Amino acid sequence: MAKVSFTAGRVSGFKCPLDKKQAFMWDTNVAGLGLRATPAGKPAYVFQGLYQGKDVRVTIGSPSAWTIEQARAKARELQRLIDEGTDPRTPKREALAAAAAQEQAQVEHAAHAAREAVAVGDAWAVYLADRRQHWGVLHTADHVRLSRAGGEVVKRGTRGRGVTIAAPLHPLMAMRLQDLTAPVIEAWAATEAKTRPTAARLSWRLLRAFLAWCSEHPEYCAVVAGNPAKTRRAREALGKAGVKQDALLKEQLPAWFAAVRAISNPAISAYLQTLLLTGARPGEVLTMRWDDLNTQWRGLTIRDKVEGERVIPLTAYVHHLLASLPRRGLYVFASASTTGPIAKPHHAHASACTVAGIEGLTFHGLRRSFKSLTEWLEIPAGVVAQIQGHKPSATAEKHYTVRPLDLLRLHHERIEAWVLEQAGVKFDRDAEPGKLRMVL
Repeated sequence: MAKVSFTAGRVSGFKCPLDKKQAFMWDTNVAGLGLRATPAGKPAYVFQGLYQGKDVRVTIGSPSAWTIEQARAKARELQRLIDEGTDPRTPKREALAAAAAQEQAQVEHAAHAAREAVAVGDAWAVYLADRRQHWGVLHTADHVRLSRAGGEVVKRGTRGRGVTIAAPLHPLMAMRLQDLTAPVIEAWAATEAKTRPTAARLSWRLLRAFLAWCSEHPEYCAVVAGNPAKTRRAREALGKAGVKQDALLKEQLPAWFAAVRAISNPAISAYLQTLLLTGARPGEVLTMRWDDLNTQWRGLTIRDKVEGERVIPLTAYVHHLLASLPRRGLYVFASASTTGPIAKPHHAHASACTVAGIEGLTFHGLRRSFKSLTEWLEIPAGVVAQIQGHKPSATAEKHYTVRPLDLLRLHHERIEAWVLEQAGVKFDRDAEPGKLRMVL
């Protein structure tokens, strides 16, 4: 190893031979100070000393950044560390660790700032995308509908305003997620409960589930502590839903059927009668498609919000009603102006009920009527629950009772026949579906 007194010329002119992996030049003025070069790399000052019986080498830096005197001073400093019993590599390791820690802290700070700035609407969109595969169509639609902005120009359903109003959850979407605290949610609940308590209660339940998801999500758990929506004050502000009792009496069936069958729109008339005779949820019937009708085995597939879908009997009168409708697309109750199903005919049903002298009967009241009317026939509760899509309420019913479609049909046909008998509706059961004719 060559030992020379370092000068600017010697340092700048030092090169590594091409046939060697590295070459060293050592300074005669300061022990341990050297200049290392490789064929492809730039030269660098190094210090080499003996620590605890082993050679240790520390890179000082490039000659372009360190003068000869600075390199000599650094070499003397490193030698003093060895004399004091300290590994000369320790300061550099500590400096690198400190720099890495500072960089990590900066990254974490930036990530924390980004999490703090995230809006509720952004996290809500991620939540919907993550959970959509686990939800049914109607449950997903509730999340979209209740967070929708207002201002859409429509002709119906706005009580004369001409534009829609923002849904209950929409005012929260622009807020920062970290600002969605318990007092904020309680104030929101108190405000929404004054004008639309039913929608507000459902919105609160969806919000509560969303915040529970956030508290477990790695990206949002540092922002959402616990579940700020789950407070007694918010629950009390929204109040409890009243128990609804609207249902058709047996004596009201003739008037109701007469008024509904007189509706000029055949799709609306058939929709309302199908609601009553199947006991299904209004949205389940509304989204019914033509391929849901199995005419071979007389089955009707219902897209169930609880189980995903269920199959119920396609009873004779309902089959006649549906087969008589024009086929305009995928949906049985298709709209004449759009590619989707008809809008829920609240106005048409209210008018029919007024004609029939029946007050306060809702669409869900028709579903409630189906269950209530079966009490006259003493139909097994499990049969009615299976047709309507209610979860079994007993262990034996849930795990041991299996009712095939033909057994359900036995009871469902009996229910339909009895309801039509009470309503005074007669039809030819042997007629080809779609060619319903009255029997006088």
